[in-house]
This record gives sequence, C-alpha cells and structure tokens, in this order.
Amino acid sequence: MNANVAQEISGTLSKWTNYIHGWQDRYIVVKDGVMAYYKSQQDTGYGCRGSVSIRQASIKPHEFDECRYDVCVNDSVWYLRAESPEEKQRWLTFLESHKMEYESNNGHLRRHGSAVSLTSNNFSTASASSFRKGRGLREKLSEMETYRDILIRQVDTLQGFFDACADVVKLSDEILIERGSQAVDFRGEALTFKATTAGVLARLQHCLDLFNQSQDGWRRRLEREVEKRKKVEDLYRQALEELRTESKRIVLVGGPDYQEGPHSTIGEDEFYDAVEAGLDKIDEEQQYLERLKNKQVVRFASQAPAHPLWPEIERVTLEQLQYARLGVEGGVWQLFAEDGEMKMYKREEEVDGLAVDPLKAVHTVKGVTGREMTHYFFSPDVRFEWETTLEQMKVLETIADDTLVILQIHKRVWPASQRDALFWSHVRRVPNDTDRDAQDIWIACNHSTEHHEAPSNEGKMVRVSLTVCLVCQTSIEPPADGGPVTRDHLTCKITYCSVVNPGGWVPTSALRAVYKREYPKFLKRFTQYVKDRCDKQPILF
Repeated sequence: MNANVAQEISGTLSKWTNYIHGWQDRYIVVKDGVMAYYKSQQDTGYGCRGSVSIRQASIKPHEFDECRYDVCVNDSVWYLRAESPEEKQRWLTFLESHKMEYESNNGHLRRHGSAVSLTSNNFSTASASSFRKGRGLREKLSEMETYRDILIRQVDTLQGFFDACADVVKLSDEILIERGSQAVDFRGEALTFKATTAGVLARLQHCLDLFNQSQDGWRRRLEREVEKRKKVEDLYRQALEELRTESKRIVLVGGPDYQEGPHSTIGEDEFYDAVEAGLDKIDEEQQYLERLKNKQVVRFASQAPAHPLWPEIERVTLEQLQYARLGVEGGVWQLFAEDGEMKMYKREEEVDGLAVDPLKAVHTVKGVTGREMTHYFFSPDVRFEWETTLEQMKVLETIADDTLVILQIHKRVWPASQRDALFWSHVRRVPNDTDRDAQDIWIACNHSTEHHEAPSNEGKMVRVSLTVCLVCQTSIEPPADGGPVTRDHLTCKITYCSVVNPGGWVPTSALRAVYKREYPKFLKRFTQYVKDRCDKQPILF
C-alpha cells in the first residue's frame, strides 16, 4: 500500500462483488475526498469502475471480521477486507483523518460582500441592524412608514424655505425679461417631488403587502412540514426500539453477511448456484495450494476402555458395522450415482424440515488393503491431504492410539453459514467370521459428541451432527506361480455409510443436489489418494 499522509492512499483490497463470485481483489485509490476502485493497478489508465465521496460516506468496522470494514453512502455499500488487522487499521485511520480534514477545509463559513451598503443615504443605522437581526416584513413596513413621514416633513421644510426665498428675492425687470423663460418654479418642482415619492412609497407598501401574504402561506406550510417531521421522528424512534429488541441482526440483502433461514428471499436455484460456486472455488484452491500444516494439541492420553465415552464408542461402532453389512434390497434405497465399481444409494429422510438422507456407498479398489484404507481415513496427520473442505482441525483428546476426539471447522460456502463438527473417531480390526476367502475386516467410525473444550459456538457457527463409518475388507487372489503376494493380487471391498444433519437451515432441494454432486467426488478422491500413497509402500495387512 502506498500512502501520502492527508493526501492519497492506494492499495489492493478484497471487495465483495456478489454471491456467485464472492470476494475479489480490487485496486482502491483515495484522493481529493473520493474513493475509487479499479479491477487492478494496471487498469487505472482506463477509468475507475466506481467511486464514492468520503465526505458523505459512513465508515464502519465489521463486528466480527477483524480484517473487514464497510463504506456506506446512502443505499450503496462497499464491503472491503484487508490482508491483516494492521492493514485494515491503516486504511481506517487514513480515511477518518482524510474525511475530517476535508470537512474542515470545505465546511467553514465564508465572508461575502454585503448586499446593502452601510454608507447608503437611503437607510439609517437602525434599518441596517434590523436586516442583520432578520425582523419580519411587518416591521419593515413600519420602518418604511416612518421614513415616509420623515421625508414628507423634509419636503415641507424645503417648500417653506423656497416660499420665503420667492418673497425676498426681487428680480429686476431686465433680468425677468432676459431670463423669464428660464426661471425655475421651485414650488412646482417640490410638489412634483412630493407626489413622486408618495407614489414610490405606495408601490413599496403594496409590494410589502404581497410579501406579507406570501410569508403567511409559507408559515402555514412550514407548520405542516414540522408536524409531518414530528410524526416521522416518532415512527423512527418506535421502529428503532423494536429493532433493538429483536435477536436477529439486520443485514443488507445481497451482502456477504446475508444469513440463511426459512424466510430467506434467495430462491433455491440461486442458493444452490452460490453453494456450487463456493465448492468449485474450494476445488480450484486444492489444485495449487500446499497442504496446510496441522498442529495437533494432545491434551492427555488414557486407555480407551476406562474412558467415560467407551461404552458409547463400543455400542455405536458395532451398530455401524452391522448396518454396513446389511444389503440395499427391498426398494428402500435409491441408486443415485454409479461409476464403474462404485455405487451410491440413499434414503430420503427429513428432521425438522431439513434433509438428513442416510447414504450407503459400495466400492471396490484394486491394490490396497482394508487396513490401509481405514488407517488413512482415521489418521489426523494426513486429513488435510484428502479432505478439501477443512479450514482448521484440532485433536482435543487422545483417548487411545485408536481413538481420538477431533474438532473440525469447515470452509464457509456462502450463503450457508460456516459449520463445525465435534466427534470421536475410532478404528479397529474385526475378526472375519463369514468369508473364508477374505482377510479380517477393518472399520473406522466417527460419531458426534460433546467436549468441555469446544462448546457450541452460539451465533457464529452451526454445529454439524454426524455418524460416519468406513468398513473395508481385503481379498487376496493367490499368485499363479506361487510367488509372493503383490499389490496386483489385492482387492479391497469398501462400504461407506453416513448420516449427516447439517443443522441450521438450507433448502432441501439445494442440499440434496449438493449431496448428489459431492459424495461421489469425495469417495473417488479419497480412494485414489490412498492408492497413490500406498503404491510404492510395503503392504500393510
């Protein structure tokens, strides 16, 4: 970011565009009281894409996001995010100081030349002061009447002086004969002047009467407007008081804070488009981002059978094992995806109007064992390598080597709220008592739980409830030449079952469309990841 104190600031910030494209980098420039943005710094020569006046803008830091602030001008809102809280603070400091300085330089009073000359002979000192005090038109009329009386008395005085002069001055006959035609009739001139001034004053009084009538009309209109404003202010205070009592935070429709809910004005198609765009973005990030480094926090270790959760772990794991062994006959299950050896089935179920469709997938993978599949599914060390929706993950408790309590925070896919999941994860070997041609069965099971170190985040995240199991069994085709077993002789039969309640509120049709798209991709991605990891490794039975 480049900054010149109290002059100009520029830099690249993330600006919210819409619910399809989300946050995009834009080049922002603030100069001469105007904030403008460009697609990039290279596009500054082609004209800005939008601008707002800083003097008229309201600048508000976000309540929860420490890197974000909003710039509002009437109904227009710019949602902006900096790379760090420090960068955001630099922008806020500059904008506030720039706004204050701009207002101080442009909002002060300026002196103007008076429209009325104080040295004019037409107005007295009292008249000039009355203009400054802003007296009404009726007072002006009284002043004009006073001036009329004074002017008449002055004219009468002049007339008396002229009459006295006419009686005293005696002009010779020669002068009267010589200049009689040019003699001045002082009395006639004075009478004419008196009549003229009376006419002028009469016209002025008439004009002032008209202004008086206009003033009365404007006064009545002003009273009506004041009454309307009072009613509006009363309604505004009442609405503001009602808003303060509501628990839901009001946000602008179309902004990044627009929350999901059953009364959402976003259609189901638009909702799904936004979710799909978010998932596509996650897939793109996975292609070029390096694996996130996970720092596990191991609280304490204990033996699993002695732990309070062990009875639940034992019961749920055995129930899921039995559930996975059941077939999909009877018409209850619906086949919704098929790709080679992989088939995925579902049952449509709803809880409180939210789709929680149970899922069962059957897949066959060559070249890996059941233990290898469940090992990588259970191990937190590699989860970021195949689970692309994770933002953070933490091991809250290590119950035993084969049992963990894990907290996962998933990336937010707008317009759905961000989700987290708290569950125990358990992996074990199950003796094979049904298929003599196959190895023992391995199962990895995840089930939602509670933990004192991770209470549900009220108002910030929605907690997902889940029960997931991965059951794998290895079959070995004996080598024809009696040689050692290689990965070419291995076949792993996989059964994946899950019941996920996403919580909160999501349109049922949009949620099922996401399931149909994402579950097959997830299973293919995970199985291919295990094959690639084990390809050059010794076989783990």
